Amino acid sequence: MDGTRDIEALIELMARLPGLGPRSARRAVLALLKKRGQLMAPLAQAMATVALNARDCAVCGNIGTAHICPICADPARATGEICVVEDVADLWAMERGQAFKGRYHVLGGTLSALDAVGPDELGIPRLAARVADEGVREVILALNATVDGQTTAHYIADALAGSGAQITSLAQGVPVGGELDYLDDGTIGAALRARRRF
Repeated sequence: MDGTRDIEALIELMARLPGLGPRSARRAVLALLKKRGQLMAPLAQAMATVALNARDCAVCGNIGTAHICPICADPARATGEICVVEDVADLWAMERGQAFKGRYHVLGGTLSALDAVGPDELGIPRLAARVADEGVREVILALNATVDGQTTAHYIADALAGSGAQITSLAQGVPVGGELDYLDDGTIGAALRARRRF
């Protein structure tokens, strides 16, 4: 097996990616090897380019190749609204929906005493400065409905209490197309509390 050491190393690296275990990584590497010219070489080149050029936006924390991301650079996005998300994947999910036209603030995680993640590590003081400097009217907390996510949301709401900005959060409850019989008790309770006039 000495001749396959590099391939095995690639499989081990691929297996570290989210959603890929050893078997999935092995299948992915074999597929790449079968199409070296059409798939593997361009993928390797794209990965090298992204590794060299990718950076966090200096304003919001989005990932791109410029010092300021296109969302923060767009004057039309200066709506006075900032949507706070845990990570870049959440920002991209919000953008897919094309419903939010303001700007973002990426925390990079949630508060966690066990993992020694405090407000400074998440850039919460930087968020407070943005709210003051940009004349933000509304801060939308789009954090996951986990214990850490909700703890972080409460901390941010307290930190911004004197800012003059309205602090809101995303509605939680029954998803579009969802059936009550398949929902957990917490989701049904949240939906009942967030009910509105029909």
